[in-house]
Amino acid sequence: MIPLDELPMRVGVGQFRELTAEQLRFIKQCGCDDFQMNTPHLPGDERWEYEDVAAAVKKAEDAGLRLMSLENVPARFYDKIMLGKPGREDQLDNMAHTVRGLGRAGVPILGYNFMPTGVWRTANDTPVRGGALATSFNYERARKVQPGERTNFGVWATIEIDREYPEEEIWDNYCWYMERILPVCEEAGVRMALHPDDPPVPALGGVGRVFRNFENFKRAMETFDSPMHGLDFCHGCWSEMRGGAGVLDAIRFFGERGKILYVHFRDVQGPVEDFTECLLGDGNCDPVQSIRALKEVGFRGFLIPDHVPRMEGDTDWGHRARAWTVGYIKALISAA
Repeated sequence: MIPLDELPMRVGVGQFRELTAEQLRFIKQCGCDDFQMNTPHLPGDERWEYEDVAAAVKKAEDAGLRLMSLENVPARFYDKIMLGKPGREDQLDNMAHTVRGLGRAGVPILGYNFMPTGVWRTANDTPVRGGALATSFNYERARKVQPGERTNFGVWATIEIDREYPEEEIWDNYCWYMERILPVCEEAGVRMALHPDDPPVPALGGVGRVFRNFENFKRAMETFDSPMHGLDFCHGCWSEMRGGAGVLDAIRFFGERGKILYVHFRDVQGPVEDFTECLLGDGNCDPVQSIRALKEVGFRGFLIPDHVPRMEGDTDWGHRARAWTVGYIKALISAA
């Protein structure tokens, strides 16, 4: 198992699904040793197997890299858990099997979210600096979507919704899950890292969104307090919550308690009701202050570029913008 607490604050690469030789070379060319995969393309309709995870770990090690986190199992692995539907016990068994496989293979962190209606954006071609194209969100437009209604804008990793689910019902389902899966994580030595709801609004598509403010994160970390439970601190989502206010306070509160396991380092322009993703340095927050705060609380995890605008001549994944962002973050850490 990777000795997480012995590593310094550093930059990694993430948010991709296929572990190709080209991808491994790109990570190394960016000067990074660590990476994370988001909803990786691994075999399995209901769970991941140890052998497939171990093969990915070995592929990383052969390239001189560390696979630090698998973030987000497919929604079909735990949709009944999130909605409290019949069959959630079977999904729990499969999630426990997956967690044990990660631990045995040496993947130290499982990133997770608890938002049945997924990540929402209302546009993916909003111009930002120099004409780079970014995603944006308008709550007035999105809040009109009814349960089960199809949309013509970006909704990622959603599941079928048959009715309205109030926030407290989603919280109860979350507690049912964590009461049962966290002991498995403790047994397997796998840390669970909770991502905010994105965007962090009260409800979307008729489903309440729990992890949208400081109070609810504090409640989750105190209710399920374990060395194996912490945050995937999405700097962009925290910036969305209050137009940039409170981000440093959240870093200090959760960081001082050792609850920040890794960071999605991005930012937005504007509050959650109407925001646009942007390049670092152009958003609500001063990234220098954010890095300093992480340093001050003793954060020793890794940061990755998250969503990035598409720069001129970029790929769909955003190789140019991600390389630029990695360099920016590396410089900030060196300066701190």
